[in-house]
Amino acid sequence: MTYDRLVCANCAAPVSEGRCPVCRASREHLRHQAGGMFAQLNPAMLVALLVLLIAVGVLLSQAVQGG
Repeated sequence: MTYDRLVCANCAAPVSEGRCPVCRASREHLRHQAGGMFAQLNPAMLVALLVLLIAVGVLLSQAVQGG
């Protein structure tokens, strides 16, 4: 769930604007909750991880075919 559509019960403003302390706390909670496993990786790291996984897959397929 994204917080851009949520409305704060304390100040009746969108939570994404963070007008009151309740909004800011909810926004931070949702930001940390939505993190997930790959949230801290930047796009370059994701591409490098994908290339590494493809290379491992190629090496494994060559080892199975060659053996």
